[in-house]
Amino acid sequence: MRAQKPLTLNLHKAALYAIVINALQIAAAVALAALILMEDANPSLRGPVGNIIVITLALVVSWGAIMDIREAIRARKIGFKLQGLDETVAQMTDLNHALRAQRHDFLNHLQVVYSLIEMEEYQEANRYIEQVYGDIQQVSQALKTRCAPVNALLRAKMAEAEQRGVRVESSVHAAWDPLPLPAWEMCRVLSNLIDNALDAMAETENPTLYITLAEDVKGFSFEVKNNGPAIPAEKQSAIFEAGVSGKGEGRGMGLFIARETLRHAGGDLTVESTDAFTAFRGRVPRSLKITDERKDA
Repeated sequence: MRAQKPLTLNLHKAALYAIVINALQIAAAVALAALILMEDANPSLRGPVGNIIVITLALVVSWGAIMDIREAIRARKIGFKLQGLDETVAQMTDLNHALRAQRHDFLNHLQVVYSLIEMEEYQEANRYIEQVYGDIQQVSQALKTRCAPVNALLRAKMAEAEQRGVRVESSVHAAWDPLPLPAWEMCRVLSNLIDNALDAMAETENPTLYITLAEDVKGFSFEVKNNGPAIPAEKQSAIFEAGVSGKGEGRGMGLFIARETLRHAGGDLTVESTDAFTAFRGRVPRSLKITDERKDA
C-alpha cells in the first residue's frame, strides 16, 4: 500500500485562485445586470422593482468578491513574508550549527597543536594551525555586522559557494544595525542576488564572488559582484521585470522582488555588467520611506 503524501497548503496558489474566481464572479454579476437592464431583457424584470433587485444583487455579489480579493492579496503578502522568515530561520540554524561545531572542536585543536609542539614537530604544527585558521576566518568574515540574520545568510552562502567551487571575497565594514526594513527582507534581497551570481558562474573558469556591505550617514549599501558572463546591454533593464528569467518556466521573480523590496523602503537596485564583471548594487536610506502599498500590507 502506497503511503499518502501529507496535505500541504500552497498559500500563494490558493490566493491566486481566489483572486481569479472572484474576478470572474464580479464580471458575471456586472454582465448579468447589464443584460437585464437592456431593452431586450426579460420583460418581467424590466420594471423599477426588478431593476432595483437586480442591481442590489449585483452590488452584493460584487462587494463580497471585492472583499475576498482583498483578503486573498493580503494572504499572498503574508505568504511571502512567511517564506522569507523560514529562509532566515534556516540560515540562522546553519550559522548556529557552525558556531557550535567550532566551539566543540576548539579544545581538540588545542590538544593537537600542543602535542605537536611538545614533540617538536614545529612545521607540522604550523601547517595544522594554518588549516584551522582558514576555517575560523571563514566564519569570522560572516560575523562582522550586528545583524544576526545577515550574518547567518552570509555564513550559509559562503559555505554553499565553497561547495560549488566558488571563491568568495567579502568586505564588510558596517554594523547594519538598525536596518530601515525588516532584516528578513534584506536577507531575501541578498539571497536572491547571491544565488543568481552563483548560477551565473556555473561555467566560469576561476569563479569569484565579491560581497561588499557598507553604510554612511545617509544609508546602507551593498554590492554583489561576480566574474561570470556579461548580461547583454539590451536585457539589463528587462531582468528586473516579473517573470523574466533564463532559468526556465516559473522563474524570474527574484530580481523583481529584490528591487521592489528596496524601492518600498525608499531605496533602489541597479546593475552594471561588462565582460569583466557583473555587479548588482543596492541602497536604502536610514529613514524608512514606506510606500502606500507597503502601508496596506
